[in-house]
Amino acid sequence: MNAIELKHPLIQHKVALLRDKKTGTKEFRELAEEIAMLLCYEAMKDAKLDEKEVETPIKRTKVNVLDEDRYVFVPILRAGLGMSNGVTKIMPNAKIGVIGLYRNEDTLQPVRYYYKVPKDIKKREVILVDPMLATGGSAVDAIKMIKEDGVEKIKFLCLIAAPEGIKKVEEMFPDVQIYCAKIDETLNEAGYIVPGLGDAGDRIFGIK
Repeated sequence: MNAIELKHPLIQHKVALLRDKKTGTKEFRELAEEIAMLLCYEAMKDAKLDEKEVETPIKRTKVNVLDEDRYVFVPILRAGLGMSNGVTKIMPNAKIGVIGLYRNEDTLQPVRYYYKVPKDIKKREVILVDPMLATGGSAVDAIKMIKEDGVEKIKFLCLIAAPEGIKKVEEMFPDVQIYCAKIDETLNEAGYIVPGLGDAGDRIFGIK
């Protein structure tokens, strides 16, 4: 599968806390942000660096720096907002876009309602964030929208992924690399990831 599952003990520990239904809203949000930071760290391992010269307290020297302006973080509403603070802590000067999608509970298909990204997004690398990659419908729809704007390099970060969702993204967009904290067993009849962690959006926003 074209998905990288981060098996670091710290991440697996935080995932365990996320799964627990006793974990409260505040802690759930903090854990989602922390895992998002770690996922972004891994996803940026192939980032290109530019050389520049700076003056230390001792002498002038050459250093390698990241051009944060090359990147756009795009959370998929609403649950993706729960990861956005984490990724922007890694690159605070990156641009931010927003895609609004919700799942039709009868058809399980994504419905678009909002799309706002930088005008010059095609010049940048896009990092999509959404806590759950379940059926893959929302991810595929979001990727399709971004590719229609001319973006060539896209990465997708999620907390939990189901094999069905990974397969759908791979079949449609084999060039999109997926980074996740955990690949779970399957989907249930309602389209939820098993064992999963419930509805990530509801838990992030304290709706239930």
